[in-house]
Amino acid sequence: MVERANHIIRDSKVPLYHQLYDLLRRKILGGEWRPGDMVPSESAIIAQYRISRATVRQAFDALVRDGLVYRQRGRGSFVAHPTIEQGIGRIITFTEDMRQRGFAPGTKILSAEVVPAPESIAKELGIGAGDETIRLERLRLADDEPMSLEESWLVHRICRGLLQLDYRSRSLRELLEVHFGLRWARAKQTIRAISASHPLADRLSVPVNSAVLYIERVSFSEEDVPVEFLRLHHRGDRYVLYGELRR
Repeated sequence: MVERANHIIRDSKVPLYHQLYDLLRRKILGGEWRPGDMVPSESAIIAQYRISRATVRQAFDALVRDGLVYRQRGRGSFVAHPTIEQGIGRIITFTEDMRQRGFAPGTKILSAEVVPAPESIAKELGIGAGDETIRLERLRLADDEPMSLEESWLVHRICRGLLQLDYRSRSLRELLEVHFGLRWARAKQTIRAISASHPLADRLSVPVNSAVLYIERVSFSEEDVPVEFLRLHHRGDRYVLYGELRR
């Protein structure tokens, strides 16, 4: 059958670009090309399969659209890592999520300080502007690869002493529950797509202007008190958000 061929069939009714797409796709899904591997150049594929550059670009465009390949300007094309699906109907920690998926979670602390709450943050947390908050900025890693940038704002009076705990290697939610008796009961959040600025792209190790999922979330305790305001920047090439809808 044409779709299982390992070469281009020129008299087939299947367009050449789709034959090439299918052939390269099987190399990726079959494990011949691994995530992070550089894909052969357009010139190499043109020479190997004796097809036009336009045909190769059509096939690559389809691979990029399907999230199987990504391009880096000046470097070439690479096999994309599998996307991580994250449900939007359940509160789950990054550490727990990564472990369930077989990744080794990691955290790089970018800043940790007690600061007065800006007016916008105070409004989200239901406190006064200038009240003390704990601000944590963390780069979250999976198998040492940057996945997300998190900025947490917590009401300081509710969790005094948090910065003296081991929040580098332990889940923040676990620490809040064990040491302060805080358990998340619910959260509300907004999600939108943005383009990565130079600083954000550098931290997430993605090209400038790449798609990023930006989430703002307020988490509430069992007493229905807002405790944390969170800003999340997820890599758009690694995250898929999903939810189940019922009638």
